[in-house]
Amino acid sequence: MPDGPRYQRIADLLREEIRSGRWKPGDKLPSHNELAAQRQVSITTARNAIQVLVAENLLYTATSRGTIVRSQEVLESVVTNHIRPDRPKSAHDIFSEIARAAGREPDKQFSARMEPASAEVAHWLGIEKDAWVVSRTVVQYLDHEPWSWEVSFYPRDLAEATGIDSPHDIPEGTTRRLAERGHTETAHRDTVVSRPALSDEAEVLGVAAGTMLLDHLRIGANSERITRVTRHRSVAARNRLAYELGDSAGTEVIRRTLGTAPPPGNSHSFGHSLVPGSA
Repeated sequence: MPDGPRYQRIADLLREEIRSGRWKPGDKLPSHNELAAQRQVSITTARNAIQVLVAENLLYTATSRGTIVRSQEVLESVVTNHIRPDRPKSAHDIFSEIARAAGREPDKQFSARMEPASAEVAHWLGIEKDAWVVSRTVVQYLDHEPWSWEVSFYPRDLAEATGIDSPHDIPEGTTRRLAERGHTETAHRDTVVSRPALSDEAEVLGVAAGTMLLDHLRIGANSERITRVTRHRSVAARNRLAYELGDSAGTEVIRRTLGTAPPPGNSHSFGHSLVPGSA
């Protein structure tokens, strides 16, 4: 092996094996014990080598599955699609639509609770601090890989009136649920920043602390009130956000030119593309 700390030399070898195709996205690497035995090093050295590649977003760790090779593809999401007035009805939310259209298998872990609004959430929703809000949290997965972390907050009275206070996931998505119950969102304000992951975000997304994230904040409203605020966090190197603004005819011209037009017989696009990423 080349010169350098032993853990770094092992990381270099594993990196090369991943790039050469020996280990493919979704493959499970040997455990720390197995890797230590194979390379004749201590378990600590093996663990440190794995952490180098986790920090580079080549690997992620899952409690029940071990160390897994990450996909190097980039998922593009047209974040204006789910608020288009001509969006077709579907039994799936927008994340599932985008994932399936991209040939990926979506999954999620969902939880909901009632909680007092923090000063930040109260400011976003235009309510009093400590007023009750419904918080809905979804950790989203692509091909079993942790992909994004989304938390949405709704004023309590609106959540109760629309059934969004349900302790269960809403398969068609809360945007459709609000519209069906007479609270269609007609305006949105989006803020997107790139910043390092905090420790809790790193744990949820299976990345190293400090990994650059896209932190996408969306506030939805109608002519009467703020309806919700959603905070969506994902790994910056694996996600690209796109916005489509303007009439349908012009949008279709752009889609065809960029090669993102829907397939024949389908008048709608779910705004996705997969391109090689770089580690």
